[in-house]
Amino acid sequence: MNDVSAPAYLARLNEIVDNVTTTQLDGVHRAADLVARSVRDGGVVQAFGTGHSQATAMEIAGRAGGLIPTNRIALSDLVMYGGEAPETILDPRTERDPALAQRLYDLAPIEASDVFVIASNSGINGSIVGMAEVARKNGHSVIAITSVQHSEQVESRHPSGRKLTDFADVVLDNGGPFGDAVLPLPGGGAVCAVSSITAALLAQLLTAEVVRRLLEAGDTPPVYLSANVPGGDVHNDGLLQRYAGRIRRGG
Repeated sequence: MNDVSAPAYLARLNEIVDNVTTTQLDGVHRAADLVARSVRDGGVVQAFGTGHSQATAMEIAGRAGGLIPTNRIALSDLVMYGGEAPETILDPRTERDPALAQRLYDLAPIEASDVFVIASNSGINGSIVGMAEVARKNGHSVIAITSVQHSEQVESRHPSGRKLTDFADVVLDNGGPFGDAVLPLPGGGAVCAVSSITAALLAQLLTAEVVRRLLEAGDTPPVYLSANVPGGDVHNDGLLQRYAGRIRRGG
């Protein structure tokens, strides 16, 4: 009988986490070099993800213990900053539209020194691939957080036929299996996904290595304090002034 239980999930998750931490550290170091260089040059990390991968972008941009020079690009920007009607983004298939990438890029407060971190478990949807393509065309480094196994087994939804990994300077593999879920069900299919957990782990490993590089260079890392601790707002607001107009925290 198939074992669908919390202990079974923990056992499988631990295997995948162990694999990610032993196979992806080289990529994390290479990605950290790109991000640290961007931050030292006055750049901002532009984080983008759709669907559940929005959680990875949120893990990178605007959270306690994370870097302040981070901005999240989201499909909701089309409504909040682009004047589009709300129904524009209500269709869950909106993320498949490759034409949205250039529109989102143009709406964002992006400068030449910025680096992109783009998260997508499949790495095939039009807006995701399109954003990576647009970023590279404009001279930005691109770091991808994706499931290599899943991406290799599906066709791209971008007109070019290319995938997120094809435009990435560094690929960080979240270790998720095809379909993401890890516990097989007796009647077919599977339950309990892992990519959000391992992608968040990769985001935090990346943050740790970026901060290490800044400290080794003699810089004071611009890092958020929790807004829910005394002095957090004052600390954060002071550092945010360095990046006035370049970081959005709405949506």
